[in-house]
Amino acid sequence: MIPTPHIDVKEKGIIADTILLPGDPLRAKFIADNYLENVVQFNSVRNMFGYTGYYNGKKISVMGTGMGIPSIGIYSHELIHFYDVKNLIRIGSAGSIQPDVNVYDIVFGMAASTNSNYASQYGLNGTYAPNASWKLLKKATDIATQKGIDFKVGNILSSDTFYNDDVDSWKKWAKMGVLAIEMEAAALYMNAARAGVDALCIVTISDSLVTHEATTADERQKSFTKMIEVALEL
Repeated sequence: MIPTPHIDVKEKGIIADTILLPGDPLRAKFIADNYLENVVQFNSVRNMFGYTGYYNGKKISVMGTGMGIPSIGIYSHELIHFYDVKNLIRIGSAGSIQPDVNVYDIVFGMAASTNSNYASQYGLNGTYAPNASWKLLKKATDIATQKGIDFKVGNILSSDTFYNDDVDSWKKWAKMGVLAIEMEAAALYMNAARAGVDALCIVTISDSLVTHEATTADERQKSFTKMIEVALEL
């Protein structure tokens, strides 16, 4: 069934096998404008911009996913099942909950804990642990090392709540070694695992719940370039 309700592409092949998935559609536009050649915009439904172009001769796509697990759950499902995307790389922002994870640090989400009920749809007799594709994670860390880009690898939290009634709830996750909080990776990892494709979440720390430092919306859109460069090489 293409086009889908959310992606206005009428045939396969227009969207590349590998896609970068920023939450912010304007970050998708920024990447297309500044990093890709021969760009074609393939989606603008709900202003969720999607583009396909070439990076160092390789066909690659980029599209926004919006905020939260339901949103990325929809877009990643449609990309995988209707457009045959095989490598899905979330590039987003996250809030640090560890004193040694600082603003502008890059974190690769080896696993994504969550307070979401998304996994209930699978009817599993236990608690599922969403994790990244080892192939993409290994390649990403190799690329970052080659480029001299510092990074951290570990568990992140995909939270359903941005404004939590319990303002100190993050401290319990921090005690379990979770590095940072974002809102999408767990659903992406679950969708990818269920379909047998590869996914990775790369985040740049935009703020810290420990130190209360924070970046601006414009900085999040345009200055997280190291994360973008690693993702494009994948």
